[in-house]
Amino acid sequence: MINYKTTDYLSDDAKALREQVFIKEQKFVNEFDDTDNISLHTVMDDDTRPIACCRIYKGKSDGEYIAGRIAVIKEYRSRHLGQAMLSKIESEVRKAGGKKISVSAQLRAEKFYENSGFKPSGEVYFDEYCEHIHMEKLL
Repeated sequence: MINYKTTDYLSDDAKALREQVFIKEQKFVNEFDDTDNISLHTVMDDDTRPIACCRIYKGKSDGEYIAGRIAVIKEYRSRHLGQAMLSKIESEVRKAGGKKISVSAQLRAEKFYENSGFKPSGEVYFDEYCEHIHMEKLL
């Protein structure tokens, strides 16, 4: 069974997942930032251990929420858990009255976000060494 737990702080489980995926696997250096302090952090587990996470926070424009740091552990990828997490985010943003979700997507994940209704907006840019693109979904 899939379970979700949302906190208003960076839990140990969310931190460990992000360290595994973004620091150890993808070699990012600047994974944790002040945005963690203003975000809601959601962790997905399968009754045995944490398997995915994300964070969301209010954007600068009215009704905008920004989702990020979406990570699924390697052995659980290709099971549509990332899409399940995006659905959970969308549900939470709608409940909060949000009208738009924005993401800074790794370029290699652009199709993943497009499959969930996100549209690219703007030019490709680098975050650390990795190509990213801004994407948005209107709710």
